Amino acid sequence: MRRPVVRKLSVLAVSAAVVSVGAAAPPTAPDSPVQKVPVAVGHGGAVASVDADASAAGIEVLRRGGNAVDAAVATAAALGVTEPYSAGIGGGGYFVYYDAKSRTVRTIDGRETAPLTADSELFVENGTAIPFAEAVSSGLSVGTPGTPATWQQALQKWGSRSLGSVLAPAERLARDGFTVDDTFRAQTAANETRFRYFPDTAKLFLPNGAPPAVGSTFKNPDLARTYAELARKGVGALYRGDIAEDIVDTVNKPPVDPGSGWNARPGDLSAKDLAAYRAKFQAPTRTSYRGLGVYSIAPSSSGGTTVGEALNILENTDLNKASEVRYLHRYIEAARIAFADRGRWVGDPAFEDVPAKELLSQRYADSRACLIKDDAVLTSPLAPGDPRDPAACSAGGTAAPTTYEGDSTTHLTVADRWGNVVAYTLTIEQTGGSGITVPGRGFLLNNELTDFSFTPANPAVHDPNLPGPGKRPRSSIAPTIVLDRHDRPVVALGSPGGATIITTVLQTLTGFLDRGLPLVDAIAAPRASQRNQTTTELEPGLYGSPLRARLEAIGHGFRLNPEIGAATAVQRLPGGKWLAAAEKVRRGGGSAMVVRPAS
Repeated sequence: MRRPVVRKLSVLAVSAAVVSVGAAAPPTAPDSPVQKVPVAVGHGGAVASVDADASAAGIEVLRRGGNAVDAAVATAAALGVTEPYSAGIGGGGYFVYYDAKSRTVRTIDGRETAPLTADSELFVENGTAIPFAEAVSSGLSVGTPGTPATWQQALQKWGSRSLGSVLAPAERLARDGFTVDDTFRAQTAANETRFRYFPDTAKLFLPNGAPPAVGSTFKNPDLARTYAELARKGVGALYRGDIAEDIVDTVNKPPVDPGSGWNARPGDLSAKDLAAYRAKFQAPTRTSYRGLGVYSIAPSSSGGTTVGEALNILENTDLNKASEVRYLHRYIEAARIAFADRGRWVGDPAFEDVPAKELLSQRYADSRACLIKDDAVLTSPLAPGDPRDPAACSAGGTAAPTTYEGDSTTHLTVADRWGNVVAYTLTIEQTGGSGITVPGRGFLLNNELTDFSFTPANPAVHDPNLPGPGKRPRSSIAPTIVLDRHDRPVVALGSPGGATIITTVLQTLTGFLDRGLPLVDAIAAPRASQRNQTTTELEPGLYGSPLRARLEAIGHGFRLNPEIGAATAVQRLPGGKWLAAAEKVRRGGGSAMVVRPAS
């Protein structure tokens, strides 16, 4: 676990927040470490993230009277310090907010955008797609960051505290440092070779020329100064000021070590691109499942439509009474079908005609659900249907494979004492992003544009996810809030994991809502991920179980994935209590906290 070296977070916030069900209260001395526990129950609000310091930052804001939006931004900013390879102000994300007063869900699309000069051949040289790894660690991969604009919009619209106030815990954490854990060191080591290509990245993340040792103190004074500047000047400094100039210079002339031999292709990001960026308020996706309202993010992310379509496909199957084999079989096949439709129909709606309403219709789901048979397995790549003209059990259309999407990112979930809820997933794309640190600023730039298809997945099928000027690449991010019949929260959740985000959210929801698992156990359950591919990925808990052979007997094929996703969630309980839940093991375990633990 990560532990701040100088404890300046509110003692009450930390000591009150770290008690989980059945756990004893930790010491309350100022220098006691922040503990990582996967579940906590209590009053006054809740925060769940992958990191204890980040969750504590959110709890501090809640303790001081801030609301869920304030705490979400504080937690996200702290993750930019302790999880810099997954998120930060050099990236983007999607913010889903439940307003308790109006009992409505609102969302912000804070996805990165391509330069205004980009075209469909952004990643094509001499008629051939650039190798993926070469595109990642280059200026070409960097989109205009959306995270700072998302924070500003959320705070101005729904928050109760200033940007400077909610950035303060993260600024302290960057300045004073945190203790390196196994995960941080392992992620650094995995990126060591490419980090060495960029001297500013190597100087920051390879202190003394090597990945930081477990137990050592990691400080980021440049990021602390950057946060302080944003606190003083507002996020406009990143889109129009000195920070903006530094970003443009870094993208267009990547500061690569000439002795490394690395071809860090320049991007074409301009001051105009940054000044023109807007985080977009938009309506959420909505579908009904078991009489509950399921809300998520609409395109440019495919998360809301794909999770929603899969739930609609499963609507008429009693998963509560199904055997474990039938449950997993139906879940896998629903995900396969939904991904087939995602690949054909979902892209940035500013550029593509995305039939989101039709994709989420029960009529269309029923026309696709009848493809599923209990004694046979569909073959991938499966052809998409046409949601605008549903045909029962139609296998028409031309199939296209699912393109690759990086598996980093981070998710946080927050609730406050008034009943407001935030589910927020943010990212710099793959672990370590582009690998390029903005000199003197302390943050990595994203490689989000590699989420575009470099070339059409199948030349015979329209690909809605090719690059374009100012276009947002398709995402799989799926922060989700479920409401009851009275429009009150039941559960909110989300996960990192690239395209596996969709299946992680879907499986966790069905485990919790249908299979009756406690929330923390629904998160911990071993995962399967089918994304319209020839084989389904299984975590070890399923790959090594008898269930695998029983599913193979039907016709399923599997491959091993050591770890899929890293979810966090909150659940509303009676009497104004909240339950926060996070991973027990994945990514070193997550951190669930509440303001006032239940006795």
